[in-house]
Amino acid sequence: MISQSNTNHPVSSEQRQTILVVDDEVIIRTAISEYLRDCGYKVIEAASVDEAVLVLQQAEITVHIVLSDVEMPGARDGFALAQWVREHRPTLQVILAGSAARATKAAGELCNSGPMLAKPYDPQIVLDQIKRLLATKPTK
Repeated sequence: MISQSNTNHPVSSEQRQTILVVDDEVIIRTAISEYLRDCGYKVIEAASVDEAVLVLQQAEITVHIVLSDVEMPGARDGFALAQWVREHRPTLQVILAGSAARATKAAGELCNSGPMLAKPYDPQIVLDQIKRLLATKPTK
């Protein structure tokens, strides 16, 4: 569980990027979202792939990175979300996270970030991954 606040890595106001955090486990989603907010990011939370897709379909919302759990209830999981992003928003960066060993190869193929992150999240690793991805792409 993430309980620490991080003020050592704030994002400058002109670079305030938006992270879409997708996780059905409210405690985990809230914890990583608060950590990222403390680091200076704008965070939108979604509890399912369907909610995430609804957010991503809104033209007035700019999302820079999607951080999604792989294991999600319902007809679509994190891999399906990454595939949807690849087809509909190909410039959007995706990070998948989970504990399923089967997921490493698929995550590497579907995500700009390569292999999955492990859950429970290590907040510093998540932050480092987000910074690395944002540094490789110009923001709008």
